[in-house]
Amino acid sequence: MNTILAILLGAAIVLALVIARVRYAAFRAQVPADMAEMGPTFDLKSHLNGPILCEGMIYGPTGRVVSRFVADMEGRWDGDTGTLAEVFHYDSGTTQNRQWTLALQPGGAIMATAPDVVGTGTGMAMGAGVQLRYRIRLTPEAGGHVLDVVDWMVLMGNGTIMNRSQFTKFGILVAELVATMRKVPA
Repeated sequence: MNTILAILLGAAIVLALVIARVRYAAFRAQVPADMAEMGPTFDLKSHLNGPILCEGMIYGPTGRVVSRFVADMEGRWDGDTGTLAEVFHYDSGTTQNRQWTLALQPGGAIMATAPDVVGTGTGMAMGAGVQLRYRIRLTPEAGGHVLDVVDWMVLMGNGTIMNRSQFTKFGILVAELVATMRKVPA
């Protein structure tokens, strides 16, 4: 009986350490205040305005690249409400369209909607970073699953935006996206 108790206690300790790491020391633990002192300041109305070229990769649950893409984006703003139209061209030959509606709120808060987003995403712009959290429904071809997303965009000194997103299902990492976004010169 002592052996079983020791195994259960050991398993509980390992589980507690894993949960603590995910909660306090991993990507998902990062908060907008972590970016508050970093510059330059990410101004969505400026940096997500006009034509933008995005290039990126999607990693599967094993950490291997499962897809690459190039996306043409176009941002437009009317006061504190903006749209970001995205056309993704994947290396598989498929194309995907998404149109975000972004509503800026007082204090840097952001409300975000898109046709494949379940409910309303929420976010915060602070310093050089923008964080969005939302739930996205995959296409039927991709299984139609609803995934939880933490999306970080960080403005670099040269104006490039680095984007990293993690997708989870039941708290388990199932995919990660890494991309760059650059304004298209006039």
